[in-house]
Amino acid sequence: MKILIIGGTGTISTAVVRLLSGQGHEVSVINRGTRNAVLPDGVKSIVADMNDEGAVRQKLEGLSFDAVGNFIAFTREQVERDFRLFNGKTRQYLFISSASAYHKPAQSYIVNEGTTLANPHWLYSQNKIASEDFLMAAYREQGFPVTIVRPSHTYDERHIPLGVHGKNGFWQVIKRMLDGKPVIIQGDGSSLWTLTHNTDFAKGYAGLVGNPHAIGEAFQITGDETLTWNQIYQTIADALGVPLHACHVASDFLVSVGRDYDFEGSLVGDKSVSVVFDNSKLKRAVPGFCPVVRFEQGVRQSLAYILSHPEECQKPDEEFDRWCDAVIAALDGAKQKVKERL
Repeated sequence: MKILIIGGTGTISTAVVRLLSGQGHEVSVINRGTRNAVLPDGVKSIVADMNDEGAVRQKLEGLSFDAVGNFIAFTREQVERDFRLFNGKTRQYLFISSASAYHKPAQSYIVNEGTTLANPHWLYSQNKIASEDFLMAAYREQGFPVTIVRPSHTYDERHIPLGVHGKNGFWQVIKRMLDGKPVIIQGDGSSLWTLTHNTDFAKGYAGLVGNPHAIGEAFQITGDETLTWNQIYQTIADALGVPLHACHVASDFLVSVGRDYDFEGSLVGDKSVSVVFDNSKLKRAVPGFCPVVRFEQGVRQSLAYILSHPEECQKPDEEFDRWCDAVIAALDGAKQKVKERL
């Protein structure tokens, strides 16, 4: 098949491009070209800024595709642009939405594609829902061949999945662990969560590409392993070979004192709520889909890469480090005052 990937070098899309190319498909990527060194041999690079619709139209003039997958569309305006660019020029358009679009807490902690889409806490999720609404209307009313894909918390060799971190990502939390400092876990750490390795996600995605049963449908793609956040952080500490010093903090408290961080969206609207994904719909459409990378395996691979690539992966965040110390000190002080009054 002739496949165009918009993006192609991110956490999820890198694995997808590698797998599709390895399967023998003719794969092209369109992006700004800043990280294209990670692309496999044989993948065609089209350098363009997707926000410049006119320039993109010129780059794609005369081209058509069996499938187009967009990994970097975050708003309705961006998918409306894609509709104008690709309507009549592709047999399938795959939109990366998000499992954070599901209403939380749902009526059941088991989530499937029929779970209501609604997230009043996170603009990111609201924009994904609006994008889905436009695309499904375009399918119903004009036959635009859309497939909606909803990943959850997906990671690769360059990232460590966490609940609470700063603006520079995961590294400062890892450094706190290595330095023997306490790290913040939202809530009591007992809520359930699902982590997905990008190579497992790629298998599900590749099975939907060119799949006639996927047109006009939405699919979530996640791993089958469910862990508590306490288990997630303990697994990371074990992989580092250090003890875990956990400080459990209520999510609403983190929201109130962490206004520089989007904890209302990322925690209250997503990670603080127990979620178990039912992937039976995907497995019916892609019978060979079977996630195989357990978290304790994947995180060891990630840490090996991160610790050996300091310039690329170890971005310090002193501001977040000081914020963590202040939050933990305030809670310790409050505990001591209560004890003194008893």
